[in-house]
Amino acid sequence: MISRRCLNMTSSDIRRMFNTSSRDTVNLAIGEPDFNTPEHIVEAAKRALEEGKTHYTPNQGIYELREEISNKVKLDYNLDINPEDIIVTCGASEGLMLALMSLVDRGDEVIVTDPAFLSYRNLIHLCEGRPVPVKLKEDFSLEVEKVEESITDKTKCIVINTPGNPTGKVMSKEEIKGLSDIAEDYNLIVISDEVYDKIIYKGKHYSPMRYTENCIVVNGFSKTYAMTGWRIGYLYVSETLNSRLNIIDHMIKIHQYSFACATSFAQYGALAALRGDQSCVDKMVEEFRRRKDLMVKGLKDVFKLYPPEGAFYIFPNTQEYGTGEEVVKTLMEKGVLTVPGTAFGEASTYYIRLSYATNYEYLERGIEIIRETLLGGIK
Repeated sequence: MISRRCLNMTSSDIRRMFNTSSRDTVNLAIGEPDFNTPEHIVEAAKRALEEGKTHYTPNQGIYELREEISNKVKLDYNLDINPEDIIVTCGASEGLMLALMSLVDRGDEVIVTDPAFLSYRNLIHLCEGRPVPVKLKEDFSLEVEKVEESITDKTKCIVINTPGNPTGKVMSKEEIKGLSDIAEDYNLIVISDEVYDKIIYKGKHYSPMRYTENCIVVNGFSKTYAMTGWRIGYLYVSETLNSRLNIIDHMIKIHQYSFACATSFAQYGALAALRGDQSCVDKMVEEFRRRKDLMVKGLKDVFKLYPPEGAFYIFPNTQEYGTGEEVVKTLMEKGVLTVPGTAFGEASTYYIRLSYATNYEYLERGIEIIRETLLGGIK
């Protein structure tokens, strides 16, 4: 009785680890900032509640928020995006779902990196499409030529994520421009997941929207403003793409029948996030940088690893100790939760993902346990 699309999907290893967490465990599995949402954002949502803004909003989201998103991408990336080409979504996750469901038919192929965030593959399966993995290099950079070699007459989209989850890699301008050129040459759509665009320690964020109009950008408030539980995100397309495909209207149809609209008062909180002082973001990023430095220093002689350039994950190689699954099990027995690399792709058998989105003292404790477990207490 269960549909094939459900049977082809797998449950999230990240959520599985999250659900096994307890007060006694050090949870390095979940990618959730441990900061409280900044107070001015909370106050804006409270005011919205007090003012009775608890009803449906337009499906596309309140105009003020879409206008502010338009202002943001103009200021940050010099992109001219019309508010009518923006949809406010129930988190970036819904944005990814809308993008894929509006484009992918049964049997269509979608190119993803390996490793890549686990939702991509499963959302493609939900659309009854086929994910086509392109293995990243050892340092997690992408060979654009391999992407081109993977294209067939069934290819519809390329999904990218920069800064990347689980690798922490920031894609270079050359990589982004190369992918954009491929999208133009083969008439493909790049779906660009940019939820970590403000959490960068090295390099610069480049969006494919700068180089091709065959692009859907997905972003959100969860990571940048510590608003994971608010479930508020957005996507945008170029005016040219929307004029050609009428894609916003098609995505809104799916949005209407699944979510209707993003939570009303959360939208007003998101509006305050964009309009308010951004120093709160700078402070969180500096703390993430401090935690990243701690993780790299504490683990660089335990694992072979490449220091993250963005986001808040580290993705070390476990081959010296066994598969990622084996290391995850060993560390779980010692009270440290991590995620096996295979959650992010078949090429990541000998990797694990550790999140440093939790507090500094927890990280120190986690590093100590990992060192004692895998190095036998060697300092």
